[in-house]
Amino acid sequence: MADASQTDARLVESETTETDAVAGVAVGLSAVLFALAVAALFERVSLTGSLFGIRTVTLLGGLLTALGVAVVAFGAGSRLGYVETDPDPSAGLVAGFGAAVPWVVVGGSVASQTLGLGTTVGVLAGTAVGGGAFALTVLPREDVGSTLPLGSLLALTGLVFLTGVIGPTWVWELDWAQQAALTAEFLIPAATLFSALYGGWASAKAYGGFGARGRHMGAYVLVYLNALSIVAFLFVLVAFVVVQGVPGLLNGVEIGLGTGPQTTVLGVSVTLPVSVPFVMNGVALFNDFQGVLPAIVGTVWLVLGAVVLAVPLGVGAALFLTEYADRGRFTQVVEIATNGLWSTPSIVFGLFGFAFLIPRFGNGKSLLSGMITLGFMLLPLVVITSREAMLSVPDEYRDASAALGVSKWQTIRSVVLPAALPGVVTGVILGVGRIAGETAPILLTMAGGTFVPGSQTVDVLGSFQFTSAPPFVANPALLEATSALPYQLYALISAGVGASSNVGNADEFRWATALVLLVVVLSFYAIGIATRYYFRRRLTHT
Repeated sequence: MADASQTDARLVESETTETDAVAGVAVGLSAVLFALAVAALFERVSLTGSLFGIRTVTLLGGLLTALGVAVVAFGAGSRLGYVETDPDPSAGLVAGFGAAVPWVVVGGSVASQTLGLGTTVGVLAGTAVGGGAFALTVLPREDVGSTLPLGSLLALTGLVFLTGVIGPTWVWELDWAQQAALTAEFLIPAATLFSALYGGWASAKAYGGFGARGRHMGAYVLVYLNALSIVAFLFVLVAFVVVQGVPGLLNGVEIGLGTGPQTTVLGVSVTLPVSVPFVMNGVALFNDFQGVLPAIVGTVWLVLGAVVLAVPLGVGAALFLTEYADRGRFTQVVEIATNGLWSTPSIVFGLFGFAFLIPRFGNGKSLLSGMITLGFMLLPLVVITSREAMLSVPDEYRDASAALGVSKWQTIRSVVLPAALPGVVTGVILGVGRIAGETAPILLTMAGGTFVPGSQTVDVLGSFQFTSAPPFVANPALLEATSALPYQLYALISAGVGASSNVGNADEFRWATALVLLVVVLSFYAIGIATRYYFRRRLTHT
């Protein structure tokens, strides 16, 4: 009898291990489908082409069908006792609503469009089918409810693709929208994307044996797939801009001794060994290659000015609110005000700068007006993140410093601020990423022209002058209008500027400008991240 029990245990262990392996393969298959759907959605994979010698739509349909059959098999095997699991009595209301939504869409679309029964019948049919899917998910045991409705959905979607009911040339004309249609280029990747999410969730639950462990694993798969989509979107976006912008950026590039422009280093005139006209030239009638150097310089000075204005004020305000002000109605009002200001649309800040700052700076657009406007935009986020960073510093640090007889200001300067600096820098990074690409405030307060000659590059450091009257220092460059990359890109795209012959190929010029803007913004991010890393290292080594 003991030998028989051991044999049964080995059989159950072997079957469970094989089932786990199949469920793991199903989870991996859902990840592959998710990646293919993202690639097809961004046109990196052609729906009219083939992959591994198989038509793309056929491959997607076959994989979806196989995944759907596997999901249903997991639930049936668990319910019939072939697989050892620990399911709950019900999959739950959240799973029920999640399964009902796609079935409502499928049922309504088939009734109203495929069968031609009209919108009213389509709504009723969708509601009935969705209600059935909801009941089939909530009422049975968890293993059946989590697999049967979703597996059937996956298999149905795959069969639709396999049979050619929806193929690469499929189009659905939307009667309720003028000149609008739903095409296969969007529907097939989108349907595959959501089906992969559902299939991965159900397969992960089966892999975890359902119950609490299965729900956790299903949640992990959804989180990982969504994180994968975010990373993929970022890389696709950057790669697309790079591919489109590199031809214009490299237009006229020369490498070699004596090919670049002359510059002065420590009083010595030096000729650079590389010439990149797009980032070294402005726009001139007789230029062989046009560039955006004035816009690059204007963008850099704009961001630096906003940071110089906002960071000291924001950190100082956060320091007062956190360390000195009593927690009460005043601090609550300040919190509401800063959150509201950070949520305010950028065009409102631009209108403020246009109506309030420009009349006080000679009734003309100027770099200073743009700096102050973007500084006001950055200020709320600096206050919010700096406060959170200071509040996260343990009170034990302050108590230990006070116990040693250190004054409050010395404690703040030597303990609180160093510990909070990484969080402060993080807030500045996020804020710079927003303001560096803003167009509306620049358009209303600073922009002076789309194409600016290279000789008119703003020179802030070299324009300071001492005067005999207050404020005893003047800088005419700050009161001049200049260009910036976001505004120049806006003019190139929306205003139709750039099609003239003096800037060459208009599309290349636009995409190259977008690429330079992206590089400038990412450079600010890199500087901020390096600064945060430096302060974190100092904090951990002290």
